Amino acid sequence: MSDFSIADNFSQYFAVKFANTKELRQEAFKIRYGVYSEELGWEPENKNKMEIDEYDFCAFHCLLVHKRTNTYAGCIRLVIPPANDATMPLPFEKNCLSSARADIFPSSLIRGGYGEISRLAVLESFRRRDNEKKIPFVLQKIDPKTVYSEDERRNFPNIAMGLYLSGIALAEICNHQGMFVMMEPRLNRCLKRFGLPFLQVGDETDYHGRRAMFYLERSHFFKELTEEMINFYNVIHNDLKSQLFLLPHTDLTDS
Repeated sequence: MSDFSIADNFSQYFAVKFANTKELRQEAFKIRYGVYSEELGWEPENKNKMEIDEYDFCAFHCLLVHKRTNTYAGCIRLVIPPANDATMPLPFEKNCLSSARADIFPSSLIRGGYGEISRLAVLESFRRRDNEKKIPFVLQKIDPKTVYSEDERRNFPNIAMGLYLSGIALAEICNHQGMFVMMEPRLNRCLKRFGLPFLQVGDETDYHGRRAMFYLERSHFFKELTEEMINFYNVIHNDLKSQLFLLPHTDLTDS
């Protein structure tokens, strides 16, 4: 039996950082610009070289930092309605709610008690595969100007999963009852293998490619993760929890 631990090995080279300053959030916007604007062409280019939208002001942002070089490798955000406007629709509600499957879409959700994971992006220099040039979030080729050890590169395929677990950890810390994400069904099949049983609650729609709405309820945030992934999740969760103080969502109807 191998003694290799994804969690231990990953945390040797990478760390999750909560973007609690303007400067750190701008690092996330720069990563997103490099992926969404320059690489994929999904968003327009601009002179500031930052990809920003109307949801960034009401989102919690996370960065993944490569420790040795202090380089930010990737980012993700969890969008929730702002406290002063709980009726503000989340991105999936604004753009894709018409595709919802009425028979399985969760109907007892409380505004402010759920969020949406979005804008996951990984710098091209932290990807491995040459044959996936136009596929986001699957780690691809290495920038030849950047030299990484074989041990460091061994962790590159886990960057995207680490970011997803960061988003889930944020939702758990916020005491959310569930979370939504727009993603390709094939990505969902991959996440299920690791123990993240997102439920497809919408039909496929053309939203930066063929995507669908998926929902993960709180009871499945980490209960079904594989043993390796639960250890990975615990490292990320503890790392994030030590960096921030959030008032958890409270269901006032409970009292």
